[in-house]
Amino acid sequence: MREFSFEKLDVWQKSKDFMLQIYKVTTGFSDSEKFGLVSQLRRAAVSISSNIAEGPSRTSSNEQGRFYVIAYSSAVEVLNQLIISHELQFIDEVIYRKLRTEIEHITSMLNRLHKATQS
Repeated sequence: MREFSFEKLDVWQKSKDFMLQIYKVTTGFSDSEKFGLVSQLRRAAVSISSNIAEGPSRTSSNEQGRFYVIAYSSAVEVLNQLIISHELQFIDEVIYRKLRTEIEHITSMLNRLHKATQS
């Protein structure tokens, strides 16, 4: 089976694993949040890895960089929603800090990837 270039990116692998964690964590949210925070968190988390995957398929480095910026923005959106989820006590402090640390790592990696495409 052919491996696509995005699959080799550490940041894509980390963001995909992060997305799986978001799916698992949100299964514990109340049913009333199914179409609220659960949906928003999941869509934004999927958007991170999806935009990272789409970047390398673009022909110009400017286009590639644009998708890494979108992935970064999605990561910040997830962080915002995690802060809200934590304040509403849908997630505890330990999980919140773990996920926040992972977002910080992913956004750092995205910054480096974006800079590399703009050089």
